[in-house]
Amino acid sequence: MSINAFTVLDEVVLTPQNEPKPLRDFAGNVLLIVNVASRCGYTPQYAGLEALYQKYRDRGFTVLAFPCNQFGGQEPGTMDEILSFCSTRYNVSFPVFNKIEVNGPNRAPLYARLTQAIPPQDIGWNFEKFLIGRDGAVLARFKPRTSPDAEEVVQAIEAALTAPRP
Repeated sequence: MSINAFTVLDEVVLTPQNEPKPLRDFAGNVLLIVNVASRCGYTPQYAGLEALYQKYRDRGFTVLAFPCNQFGGQEPGTMDEILSFCSTRYNVSFPVFNKIEVNGPNRAPLYARLTQAIPPQDIGWNFEKFLIGRDGAVLARFKPRTSPDAEEVVQAIEAALTAPRP
């Protein structure tokens, strides 16, 4: 594994219908995990995330989106409203999971482990991105202002996709 022995594949998250979804189901894929919001200045990044997903999905890449209302109340809607917004406004076809908290005492276990893998411990704002290798190791962390099509993001994804499979 790349940076440490932690693998996100050991985590279980909730679908929008509150059903458990083991991240182990994504084993062998390169993942970009993003905390998202519908009313944020960075919300147009959904378009870039979808473009990345479309470009690389046939090579084993996917985006996993986690709505979060902790930053300026920018994701106040229900899951139905969030999913409708994502599909009608940005044609999102990658998985969007149930709303979570990424900081504080109710931080989702996935985010507790992600921020332990690559500090700082707190997420700075909506649209912070974590790149996960095929083996589930946390490879990189990108700040919210870093757009999905930024050269550093694209190069990191391409490197992870061309790395030998575990």
